[in-house]
Amino acid sequence: MGRSRYKTFENGKTYFITSSAINWLPVFAIPQLAEIVTDSLNFLHHNQRMRIHAWVLMETHLHLVATSSDMSGEMKKAKSYTARSIVDYLKANGPQFLLDQMEFYKKKHKQNQTYQVWQEGFYPKLITDATMLIQKIEYIHYNPVKRGYIDKPEHWRYSSARDYTGLDGIVTIERLKV
Repeated sequence: MGRSRYKTFENGKTYFITSSAINWLPVFAIPQLAEIVTDSLNFLHHNQRMRIHAWVLMETHLHLVATSSDMSGEMKKAKSYTARSIVDYLKANGPQFLLDQMEFYKKKHKQNQTYQVWQEGFYPKLITDATMLIQKIEYIHYNPVKRGYIDKPEHWRYSSARDYTGLDGIVTIERLKV
């Protein structure tokens, strides 16, 4: 039996998802690497593979509220694509330290690759009602505020909080009424 940790139970439903960099490395503190993730999210939306309702990208992890007819498959493909792109960028531009860490923390069973960007799998939580939806969107948007990086959620560039306050965000979302 496979080692898949990409498990969602009801395709077509809305999930709160968390995906983290290996060993919580600050990969997405580098704007070019954050852009790889935001470009991937836009690709998923524009190609109707995932409806993104809310998101935030922090230096070590990504949170989403999203819907897809194949959430497990789309997350697996997106993480694979972004990992390859991030490694290619780091090989060409550095910093070498991140590549060294991605090699050091790579899981032993991943023998067909040199580096590991993302922790295995992702963590989906089915959104069961409007109260939970509001709680998860607020959690996402206030993540950088709680970290002390900004005072207002809409000031964080890598978040859908802008969209929910009427500003243009960098990832196209399908805003939910909250």
